[in-house]
Amino acid sequence: MSDIAGAISELKKLLGERLNTSRAVLDSHGESETYFAHAPPDAVAFARSAQDVSDIIKICAKYNCPIVPWGVGTSLEGHALAIKGGVTINMSEMDKIIQVYQEDLLAVVQPGITREVLNEELRATGLFFPVDPGANATIGGMTATRASGTTAVRYGTMKENVLALEVVLADGRIIRTGSRAKKSSSGYDLTNLMVGSEGTLGVITEITLRLQGQPDAIAAAVCDFPDVEMAVNTVITAVQMGVPMARVELLDALSMQAMNNYSQLGLPEKPHLFMEFHGSEASVAEQSEIMKDIASDFEGGDFLWSTKTEDRNKLWHARHNAFFATKALKPGFDGMSTDVCVPISKLAQAITDTTKDAADHGMFAPILGHVGDGNYHTLFLTDPNKPEELVLAKELAHRMNARAIDMGGTVTGEHGIGMGKMKYMTQEHGGAWSIMADIKRTLDPQNIMNPGKIVQIN
Repeated sequence: MSDIAGAISELKKLLGERLNTSRAVLDSHGESETYFAHAPPDAVAFARSAQDVSDIIKICAKYNCPIVPWGVGTSLEGHALAIKGGVTINMSEMDKIIQVYQEDLLAVVQPGITREVLNEELRATGLFFPVDPGANATIGGMTATRASGTTAVRYGTMKENVLALEVVLADGRIIRTGSRAKKSSSGYDLTNLMVGSEGTLGVITEITLRLQGQPDAIAAAVCDFPDVEMAVNTVITAVQMGVPMARVELLDALSMQAMNNYSQLGLPEKPHLFMEFHGSEASVAEQSEIMKDIASDFEGGDFLWSTKTEDRNKLWHARHNAFFATKALKPGFDGMSTDVCVPISKLAQAITDTTKDAADHGMFAPILGHVGDGNYHTLFLTDPNKPEELVLAKELAHRMNARAIDMGGTVTGEHGIGMGKMKYMTQEHGGAWSIMADIKRTLDPQNIMNPGKIVQIN
């Protein structure tokens, strides 16, 4: 039996004003960026060190009190909602770069630092951290959800870019996983167990990241297509030919209409590819020409490209604001965003099927995605005054998820499971889902670490 009040009383003695129970703070930690119901915690603890986190967890374990880690709350599947109440641990004050190993292309950071701040502070070193989910998420949150993004086609996801972690377990033990070595054959891979665990196995308090050298040249390009299938087939051909694209994003005609209105791009309201190439000036020019030739084979329109920083920034700023841009097409509507990832050979079919399914049911559902790695997103916009529209959106998303699994893919390539996609775990993983639950029971026998997410513990 949980004694949340007892935990809060003891935490107040430990943390003083860093334990906040004001309604405004609780409400702000009970919001999400999607359709899930408001779910505030009973208290918010602001941690400043791994020892703080350990002390907080030990007290919560003593009183069987649920714990939910919090970065900036940008997740989309209800990961950080306190659906069982309890204490949210806010990591925003743990926001420092601990060490940059410039010659090794590594950085050790605290979990509360955001992606944009990290790259701003790295700029003088000539290095950067490449994973870009669009939102200015914290590195801790990105690690916990195994985030991906626009650059994954070249640089990989958080899985490929996290080498080592410091984690506080459910009993308060502080452990370290991995090392600064580029590879290891030493024991179980606990680092990758924690990457993507969404706070259900421990609280991440330090991350060792791979960095990349800032490229000598960067070029961005846009190209329109008569339909989504032609655009996707362009990407499939480029991937199969080994063209080293740094980013390649698909935006359907509805998405382009939204971004033209919101960001004044002035581009044709047709399906587009947004691309970026990194390397030497010669290699970037060569990559751009190859992509131009491939696009022309699939009836691509004008291939517009630029090396000017301001033009590239405008393009990617517009792409990162696509969620808000599409919502602006339907003022007052709610947005239900979902993603799947399929083998690249199935991508055109998957997107075409989703587009047709939405159109057949009269649902407004723009599609965009990181198509270079088979990942795409659909934003279902629903009228909050018509609850039947949300029911329909969930049904369309269900069919989108089922098709992805049938094609040999996954119900999420980026957003994660949280509580929104738990119902697909048996279908996707079979008996392996029960093994995940066994791991959870072993590391968190009280089920206090972000309960109700990823796995079902009775």
